[in-house]
Amino acid sequence: MNDQPQVTQRWYAGLTGYHWLVLVIASLGWVFDIFEGQIFVASMEEMAGDLLEELSEGARERHNTTAFSFYLIGGALGGVFFGALSDRIGRTRTMILTILMYSLFTCLTAFAQAWWQVLVLRFLVALGTGGEWAVASAMVAEVFPQRARAWSLGIFHASSVLGTWLASLAGAVVVANPALGWRGAFLIGVLPALLTLWIRWRLREPDRWVKARQLAAEDHTQRTGRLQDLFAPGLAKNTLIGISLATIGLATFWGVHVFGKNLLRQWADGHYPVAAAAGDPGGVSAGQPDQAWRQAAVKRWEMLGMFLVTTGGGLGLVSFGPICERIGRRGAFLFFHLGGLASALIVFQLLGGQSPYVLCPALFVFGFLTLGMHAGYAIYFPELFPTRLRGTGAGLCFNGGRLLAASVIWVRGWMRDEELMGLTLEDTVSILSLLFLVGAALLLVAPETKGRDLPT
Repeated sequence: MNDQPQVTQRWYAGLTGYHWLVLVIASLGWVFDIFEGQIFVASMEEMAGDLLEELSEGARERHNTTAFSFYLIGGALGGVFFGALSDRIGRTRTMILTILMYSLFTCLTAFAQAWWQVLVLRFLVALGTGGEWAVASAMVAEVFPQRARAWSLGIFHASSVLGTWLASLAGAVVVANPALGWRGAFLIGVLPALLTLWIRWRLREPDRWVKARQLAAEDHTQRTGRLQDLFAPGLAKNTLIGISLATIGLATFWGVHVFGKNLLRQWADGHYPVAAAAGDPGGVSAGQPDQAWRQAAVKRWEMLGMFLVTTGGGLGLVSFGPICERIGRRGAFLFFHLGGLASALIVFQLLGGQSPYVLCPALFVFGFLTLGMHAGYAIYFPELFPTRLRGTGAGLCFNGGRLLAASVIWVRGWMRDEELMGLTLEDTVSILSLLFLVGAALLLVAPETKGRDLPT
């Protein structure tokens, strides 16, 4: 099969059933990976209210910030470790390990009785989720031909939307149900473990990895999965650019993108006021049944916001592949960085407090522009490294970004803390959105990989 781009040939022409099988399995692993992360976002208010009920709102915010940081640090370490492991023992076996890990510890979170237990379990979940992305993206890149690589990896990363949809659905149906609550939502996390049976049965190691492994056995200078080789001459620049781009994307994801849903929650909080006394016909009763109904209604508006931002983001992820095939990898990144900045400032500075008729379409566009660049990491990072270091390099770039982004999460917590800076959500998010400009500047020195085959 000719791997060179052909003007008259569609990207999917000539792909076999095995190509699609790899894409489906890798995408499902990524879907559940995202679900395990986003289920905390969908239930953190209820979880904090249960486990930290005696603390002030500001203290709960600091505890949530700590949980986010533990997750990002765990993801960084897991991505580096499992990415390197996949270069050494293979993509398939490593993918099984990562999925089992995040499934088990997400399920165990349902039984947490103290916040420190949540922190430990979020860290362990993140070890698996960070590793899964590095392994799956490397496998898809190595199995698909060059002309289909950007499209297939864009689709792979866009499947993350399904994970967030599942989390928002669990938030609206399970978390909002007093009989199930946040513990019921975390119990669902054990289901992805079943996917490992399919992986073990159907997937084989990519031919590129098998050849690289054979070469490493013959030539010690070509050994697989050595972290220090990523900083050798010829690769150090690519490694640093990849880490920097991922840091910008993940910092703005956790500092900007995830808070789009809060605008609808804020609107609903004002739209469903708590009445001064039980039985007040002009508002919501202070009695438990009506108060529970109000909380569920506000939660569903928040989950609608999460759904809209995620759906727009999914379209952005799918669009990155065809966009970067037309204007290049750097051009596509520039479009989404500048668009993310503009949309964040408009939504949080001009549209906060507006009705859902205004907010809903705006949040869709906001999601498109603030999330679309993330598909570029799955496309771009595997193209920066040779086969013997592809899992290691992609894992270090994406998850090194998680580690550095954790510091931004702490800064966000300080900005919101009423005892420190005391900034509003709108001002905090707007300031953090300026990071998109830093990402745009990085593109001046980033290599263009459009039309090139994977390095060997």
